[in-house]
Amino acid sequence: MKHTIFFFLAIFASANIFSQAAISEANIRTHITYLASDKLKGRAPGTKGEKLAQQYIIKQFTAYNLTPKGSKGFLQAFDYKQSHNPHDTIHTSGKSFTGHNVVGFLDNGAAKTIVIGAHYDHLGTDGRGSSLDANPKNKIHNGADDNASGTAGVIELARHYSQNGIKEPVNFLFMCFSAEEAGLIGSKYFTNLPTMDLKTVSCMLNMDMIGRFNDTTNKLLIYGTGTSPVFEPLLKSANTFGFELMLDSSGVGPSDQTSFYLKNIPVLHFFTGQHSDYHKPTDDADKINYPGEVRVLSYMAKLIDSLTQKPDLEFNKTRNKQDTRSSFKVTLGVMPDYAHSGEGLRVDGVTDGKPAAVAGLKQGDIIIKLGDIMVSDIYIYMEALGKFQKGATTNVTFKRGDQTLTVPVTF
Repeated sequence: MKHTIFFFLAIFASANIFSQAAISEANIRTHITYLASDKLKGRAPGTKGEKLAQQYIIKQFTAYNLTPKGSKGFLQAFDYKQSHNPHDTIHTSGKSFTGHNVVGFLDNGAAKTIVIGAHYDHLGTDGRGSSLDANPKNKIHNGADDNASGTAGVIELARHYSQNGIKEPVNFLFMCFSAEEAGLIGSKYFTNLPTMDLKTVSCMLNMDMIGRFNDTTNKLLIYGTGTSPVFEPLLKSANTFGFELMLDSSGVGPSDQTSFYLKNIPVLHFFTGQHSDYHKPTDDADKINYPGEVRVLSYMAKLIDSLTQKPDLEFNKTRNKQDTRSSFKVTLGVMPDYAHSGEGLRVDGVTDGKPAAVAGLKQGDIIIKLGDIMVSDIYIYMEALGKFQKGATTNVTFKRGDQTLTVPVTF
């Protein structure tokens, strides 16, 4: 009888620990509300707001008993110059800044480590050259989705794996990168000057904009699925949450997983989609889908549990779709719908005053031709855009409902 009582007490204690470690909507809301508050003034690298964000993240990492794994405590400082093209990591002429990565380690005494990361910086009070607001000066860009949502995800997964009562057969490195918006500079700096042996890294999971899940379309976008042969089967088997998964094999993309992929590390990048508040002062905490982020993080935790049982992942190079953002000199001023799976480029937002807005394009239009080039997808669209110079005039053909329209546009 005594053994039976102890047995049930053990089961109760285990269930209680599991319940406490479950992904918490309240925690996510607390993290995003603070990080995306006006007090932090957009978390631009080198500002007081960035320092407040660092202190907040370090406080959470300390509470979860993570070991500092920066070059100085939890922090890894780096200097960089802001590029005139904010996503061009080669030509970095301009003003100098200092950024800080925040790095915490959960040591399970294992041979392999899973890296879980997100960038915590944003555009500050003037947009740092990347704002899509028509007049960004002196406007706080809070970046609730981009990327307080991903930072909250790192913090919540750190809590989950430090408090779930399980010693996984892998270690975890939880990282919050700075200067992502300036060209993946923080993650690139870490992978070039790592504070741990990158050969022991099993894989890197990145979260960038996971806070605006669309309950209607139910689509979750995941990039890097071709960088290891185990990814797609595990992603599909872990999907007991009813997501319509949009899988992209490429290891290269416009976020921090790219820096790890270029070091021959398998990567995945999680993304809930573009929206009209992207890189604008209107990306605020009250627009986050908090239950949706709980679903995404719960799905990730289930996937990670599977990955802990396969720590020696095979790395595959992928045929990367060209990111041509730095190769063209003009912009149409539209935000692509990355979840669109049909022909053409679906417009998810139009920036006031830009060529598309002047020409009369609207959200929901599907661009099918730019000049003489048929646009089959976003990548062909970007290649087409690269053929135009500032001041050039051409025609853009698009579908609006049952209509096919052609209008002139001047860049």
